[in-house]
Amino acid sequence: MKLQWIDTHAHLYEESFGQDIADVLQSAMNAGVEQIVIQNVDSSTIDGMLQLEKNYPSKCLPTMGLHPCSVKENFLHELKLVEDWWSKRSFVAVGECGLDYYWDITFKEQQKEAFAFQIQLAKKYKKPIVIHSRNSLYDSLEMIKHAQDGTLSGVFHCFSGSYEEATAALNQNFYVGIGGVVTYKNSGLKELLPKIGLDKIVLETDAPYLPPVPHRGKRNESSYILLIAQQVAEIMNMNIAEVAAITTSNAKKLFQLG
Repeated sequence: MKLQWIDTHAHLYEESFGQDIADVLQSAMNAGVEQIVIQNVDSSTIDGMLQLEKNYPSKCLPTMGLHPCSVKENFLHELKLVEDWWSKRSFVAVGECGLDYYWDITFKEQQKEAFAFQIQLAKKYKKPIVIHSRNSLYDSLEMIKHAQDGTLSGVFHCFSGSYEEATAALNQNFYVGIGGVVTYKNSGLKELLPKIGLDKIVLETDAPYLPPVPHRGKRNESSYILLIAQQVAEIMNMNIAEVAAITTSNAKKLFQLG
């Protein structure tokens, strides 16, 4: 029986997929990837994302949110567009949103404002939130703790924090997203995963970014979820079928997929 996977984080509308997206998706399906959660970034990515959903209904599942790296002078206008989309139709999650202190902190306070706004959207529409927290995990966790009223759930995408930070996330009813970084030599995830287990782990590729070994330096694809899962199985000393069953079940629960 073919193992079933859900890629919980990808950007398959990116220009690098422009010529062969059909082949990329066929490869993913051949690898057992049943569904792919397509993460929005800002107003410039909405059309491409929704076109993917139209072309591959029930396979490509869109989110709606504003990425922290897109929080600039016009962020209030961008947030209004996000809010308008949520008023018109449903999405599987609010995101990708959060805080990013790595690239630029010019709009640090505006990032926090945008994140707080999107946390409230998630609570209003009873949907999970997808959190980007690069070099900002402490602040991201504090904002979630402050907003948590028992109804908020979501995932810390591309998690790279400590055991204490992972525990803090899990204690807030959040999941941890594990991607290609788990195959990198000094990621720290090899030590972390056995301590926290797979009960709140989902798998993701972040395609076309952060490809797993042996594809570093090349375009990432959703089919590479298998390489990520193989590494997780090895770290956890588990059968890959167990990893598939647990992480796919987690993804379905998190994103309320039937």
